Amino acid sequence: MKASIAAASVALSATLAAATPTLQARASGTSSTSLPTVTVKGNAFFAGNNRFYIRGVDYQPGGSSDAKDPLADEAGCMRDIKYFKQLGINTIRVYTVDNSVNHDTCMNALADAGIYVALDVNTPLYSLRRDKPAISYNAVYLQSLFATVDAFANYTNTLLFFSGNEVINDDTTTNCAPYIKAVTRDLKQYRNNRGYRAIPIGYSAADVSDNRYETAQYMNCGTDDQRSDFFAFNDYSWCDPSSFTISGWDQKVQTYNNYSLPLFLSEYGCNKGTRKFEEVSALYNSEMTGVYSGGLVYEYSEEGSDYGLVQISGDSVTPNDDFTYLQAAFSNNTAPSGDGGYKSSGTASTCPPASDTWDTGDFTGEDLPAIPSDATKYMTSGAGKGPGLSGGGSQDAGSDTVSTASAGSGSATRTASGASSTGTGSASSSSTATGAASRVSMGELSFAPLVMTGLVALSTLLGATLL
Repeated sequence: MKASIAAASVALSATLAAATPTLQARASGTSSTSLPTVTVKGNAFFAGNNRFYIRGVDYQPGGSSDAKDPLADEAGCMRDIKYFKQLGINTIRVYTVDNSVNHDTCMNALADAGIYVALDVNTPLYSLRRDKPAISYNAVYLQSLFATVDAFANYTNTLLFFSGNEVINDDTTTNCAPYIKAVTRDLKQYRNNRGYRAIPIGYSAADVSDNRYETAQYMNCGTDDQRSDFFAFNDYSWCDPSSFTISGWDQKVQTYNNYSLPLFLSEYGCNKGTRKFEEVSALYNSEMTGVYSGGLVYEYSEEGSDYGLVQISGDSVTPNDDFTYLQAAFSNNTAPSGDGGYKSSGTASTCPPASDTWDTGDFTGEDLPAIPSDATKYMTSGAGKGPGLSGGGSQDAGSDTVSTASAGSGSATRTASGASSTGTGSASSSSTATGAASRVSMGELSFAPLVMTGLVALSTLLGATLL
């Protein structure tokens, strides 16, 4: 909900990574400090043989309206790690990064502190547009996303990639779902082709009850090459004082009880009253851990929306009452011992049928947009240098005409040839897809800071200079 940046990330194939270890040297980032890499088993995350619960905060100093890369700000990173450790967290979520610079200093310092990074691969200029999903899904866009994967794949504390954030934010934007899912597929394909480890990829959904469950089903239906590796959603429904039942969280546990992917909260922490973070006691309790794998509190720094845990002024950090309450909540509520009641196996979901609140437009069932033909070269040659945060942008660099890719082989494998990245899938009929909603509609302002809405157009000629 808060950063309003949308698109894709990368998923799993340890077999390919082991088969082509020399390709890993092509990533720009290197890790001198090692944390256990986190993998997906059944509907949970594991660090080695131990169940891994996300206990973290969302980290975007400067706010979403002034998108910066906090991992490239070495002084700011070192300043804030002290307070991350005081909170007792193991994860931060970062909404925007510059894929043209090195992140060794901050990433290694975070690893030294035992902290993982959940990373959005989109930026304000390189993301899907709700009103133009077909046009904004193009090779210039994917090149930037792939370059971000290159920049972070070799850090052992890269926890996961978000393929999109709140692209679907009401009943009229569900036609963007096939493009979000295509981006996830493409990133999984890229990761496997480049020989990287199995970094999980999935989507962060908005706090929209009308189609949240349908979105979860959709991201988990179809063949394995199409499916996400996890599903996350933003949830502000528990407002203190409340309880597991009053908040309705008990009903959500029942709703997702048979969901076969890891599920966690990518944002939580209602600010309508005093935030004592009483929901932490439920989130890391056995009543939820069989279905949920923790969550991320919104947000670390105060950015004018009364969600901040600390106030930052230059080199100075001042924790507020929310910080103290959250610190106590984490300290008093450790995760249950053992595996937390996770499910070691499960089946894919059934793709949701069309309804008044769910319509995927020209792509029905398991059909998805085919990867743009001029982006397939990156699977073998690599993405090259990323455009960073000052590039020309990608959101108008595509076309309304998009080919359809049939469902793949059931696993993300190396791309051989053709326009489809779905293994044995092939590009077929042409389809025209257009978005219905304005991209400036970002959900309830009571739960969100202002979001950057200024979008820079990119001509095809300028886009070509990035390839």
